[in-house]
Amino acid sequence: MKFLFDLFPIILFYVAYQLYGIYVATAVAIAAAFAQTGLFWLKTRRFENMHLVVLGILVVFGGLTLLLRDPIFIMWKPTLVNWLFGAVFLGSHFIGNRTIAERLMSKAITVPDPVWIRLNIAWTSFFLLVGALNIFVAYSFSEETWVNFKMFGIIGLTLAFVFGQAFYLSRYMEVAEEKEPEQ
Repeated sequence: MKFLFDLFPIILFYVAYQLYGIYVATAVAIAAAFAQTGLFWLKTRRFENMHLVVLGILVVFGGLTLLLRDPIFIMWKPTLVNWLFGAVFLGSHFIGNRTIAERLMSKAITVPDPVWIRLNIAWTSFFLLVGALNIFVAYSFSEETWVNFKMFGIIGLTLAFVFGQAFYLSRYMEVAEEKEPEQ
């Protein structure tokens, strides 16, 4: 359910783009991100950092798109978000005792320290690559192609990466032993 909630602004952006074009879609995405952040706060009485970062970048670059009537600013937004996340994952190698990957996932799974480092490097590389790929599509293809890539390509790549990560991690996870029923 959280996955769909996090996709809320992207889905509304896509639908609005199909119906009304890039400028209405941009305004809808900004409004949806405000709604998403507000609803999350109402439910939990706290803000999620990812929502705030995305909202901030969306307001600035979406606002520039609307103000200057130039869609390239909104097209840069996924690149900036991905590169920012990549920088945070990379920086976590040098700040603190644990990488971001370990901080985010260690409560759910236990793996050796070198695996956390490799996983963190993989996430860093993934974010940097997706950011570069997004800007390549934005400058090399039509606006409609970019919107489809943003909706289906980036989400598809992310899901494939997460499944690949799960497969990789499964090699290191301990399986709980089943106890025989007592008679």
